[in-house]
Amino acid sequence: MAREFIKGDWQQGRAFSPAVVTTDSRKTIWLAGHGGLKSDDGTVLKGDFDAQCRQCFRNLEKTLAQAGGTLRDIVTMTVFLTDVRQTTRMTEIRTEIFGDNFPASAAITVTGFATPEMMIEIQAVAVLD
Repeated sequence: MAREFIKGDWQQGRAFSPAVVTTDSRKTIWLAGHGGLKSDDGTVLKGDFDAQCRQCFRNLEKTLAQAGGTLRDIVTMTVFLTDVRQTTRMTEIRTEIFGDNFPASAAITVTGFATPEMMIEIQAVAVLD
């Protein structure tokens, strides 16, 4: 099985890849946890759950594009939240993004992340034909 390690900008300093692609008859993309604390223009999204959630998905989308995939290729995801009360809102946003074809998923409440202002992180696996 061939492996391709997608290189990130800051991720190398934290000793992880934003994604690892494995290829046999299909391409599998193993996505590391992606947060959304900063918008694409660098604005800090501290305290804004909706903005962080949407940015998480944009960041996943950008990493997937580097590997030749899209959000529609995600088959499973694990969503980590610092506040269980945000689970319903995350589900609403995910519905906007995926329509009615959802990846398998788990939502886990955590006490915090390496960057305390983060409110959500999403880890996923995508499979491409």
